[in-house]
Amino acid sequence: MNARPASPSSLASVEEPVVFVIDDDASVREALSNLFRSVGLRVEAFGSAHEFLKYKLPNAPSCLILDIRLPRLSGLDFQAELAKADIHIPIIFMTGHGDIPMTVRAMKAGAVDFLTKPFRDQDMLDAVTAAIERDRNSRGEAMVLSELHALFATLTPRERQVMALVTSGLMNKQIAAEIGLAEITVKIHRGHIMRKMGAKSLPDLVRMAELLGIGPASGRSQT
Repeated sequence: MNARPASPSSLASVEEPVVFVIDDDASVREALSNLFRSVGLRVEAFGSAHEFLKYKLPNAPSCLILDIRLPRLSGLDFQAELAKADIHIPIIFMTGHGDIPMTVRAMKAGAVDFLTKPFRDQDMLDAVTAAIERDRNSRGEAMVLSELHALFATLTPRERQVMALVTSGLMNKQIAAEIGLAEITVKIHRGHIMRKMGAKSLPDLVRMAELLGIGPASGRSQT
């Protein structure tokens, strides 16, 4: 697959939101494009999943309006293919032939909404607003996590060990006994960790450790 999401490290310069539409009916594509443009949204429309996959995804909050019945590849199957390719974009399904099992399958796989044709313009706009906001939040979280990993990479192996123990709730004296260091040395390591990670307080550092998945076990893994 050629379509790929932007890497978290490049999320600083995010473009305007964009709505992608995939439907083999040209009149539907045109109607939806006009609807989204009428409220100032950028739109890219495609007649098939194959056309979409040849398009380079921009670094922007986005969502995908996907017809459940596409030529050669169903919308649900395409949803699964995107997930396998690690392309995570909020999907709004639309169909004139929807049924409960199909809806359940789509929603369980992460779809934002499932609209049955004919749908009200406002229902579609509301769904798109929610989907773009979800993607914007996901991108923000990815950027924060990427930055945390970059900061964590600047720590020495010993500092990482001390950070894991500090954020698990141990006091300096306990950490010193745990890894065989002088208490003053633990204090020095702790100061370096706070500075390198940009943590303003211990609770701040604890939240960082949680996001990074650092626990006491990783602190005791090194001798």
